[in-house]
Amino acid sequence: MDEQPDAVHEPAGALDRRAELSEFLRTRRARLKPEDVGLPDFGRHRRVPGLRREELAQLAGVSVAYYTRLEQGNGRNVSVEVLDAIARALRLTDAEHAHLTHLAKPKQHKKKPAARSQQVRGALRQLLDSMDGVPAYVSGRRSDILAWNRMASAVFGDWEELPAQERNWARLVFLRPEYRELFLDWEQKASDVVSYLRMDAGCYPDDPRLSALVGELSVKSEEFRRLWATHDVKEKGYGVKRLHHPLVGDLTLSFESFRSADDDGQALTTYHAEPGSASAEALRLLASWGADATRAGHSAPSS
Repeated sequence: MDEQPDAVHEPAGALDRRAELSEFLRTRRARLKPEDVGLPDFGRHRRVPGLRREELAQLAGVSVAYYTRLEQGNGRNVSVEVLDAIARALRLTDAEHAHLTHLAKPKQHKKKPAARSQQVRGALRQLLDSMDGVPAYVSGRRSDILAWNRMASAVFGDWEELPAQERNWARLVFLRPEYRELFLDWEQKASDVVSYLRMDAGCYPDDPRLSALVGELSVKSEEFRRLWATHDVKEKGYGVKRLHHPLVGDLTLSFESFRSADDDGQALTTYHAEPGSASAEALRLLASWGADATRAGHSAPSS
C-alpha cells in the first residue's frame, strides 16, 4: 500500500498544511492506548504517549518509513486507500477522516475560492425573517455570522451594532466577556467553535482571513491557544445549548444546523425550546418585547 509522498508548498499568508497534517496525525496517534487496538502494553517501558509510529504503521498496513514521512507532512501522493487504512487504525470519526483527507489530498476537493465574498441568498434571508419566535442565523466560513433574524438578536445580542468583521463566533466567544456569561457551558461552546475553525483550516488553508483570525486569537486568548493545539475537529448538526439571558434568565434551547445546498460553507442554525417549558415562555416574552428586548437586555458594546 506504500506510495512515495511528496512535500506540499503553501502560498504566502496560508496556514501551513504540512504542519497541520503532521500535528493532526501525531495528536490522533498520541490519544490511542495499545489496549485500545488490541496491542500489548509494556507500561513503564513506553517512552511516548499513545501508539508508537511502528505500531500504527503495522495496524494500517504500511511501512514505518512511509508512515513517518506522512506524519512529517509529506502527503501529496498518498492514495485514498492508504488514508482510509490510517483512519481506521487511528479510530477516526467521520469528521476527522474528512479532515485528514482535506489535509492530505486537497486537490481532490473542488472548493470555491476562499477569498470570495460570502453572500446569503435573498430567499434565505426572507426565510429567516419569516421564522417568528425562532432564533435563527446563517453562518459561513471562519465562523462568520452572515445573516440573522430579530429573535437571534434578542437572544444572542444586537449584531447589527457590531462592525462586520466582528460578527464572528470565534471573536465573540473568546474576546467578548458578555458571551462568557451568556453560555453556561462556555467551555463546550469554545471547543465547538475551535473545532469548526479546524475543519475550515483543512478545507481552506490558503484563506488569508482565516490565517489572520487564528493568529489574532492565538495572541489574545490563552484558552484559544490551548484548544487550537488539540487539533480536534467535529461536525455538529444538532444539540442543546444552555444560556443565561440578562432579561429572562436561564434558557435551555435545542439547535439544528442545516448546510446550504448550493454553498456547503454556509449553514442555517435554528433554536427552539421544549413546548410548555419555562424556556418556551421566555422566548415568547422576548418575541413580544421585540426590539426593546434587544436594546435593553443584550445590546453588544461598541468596539
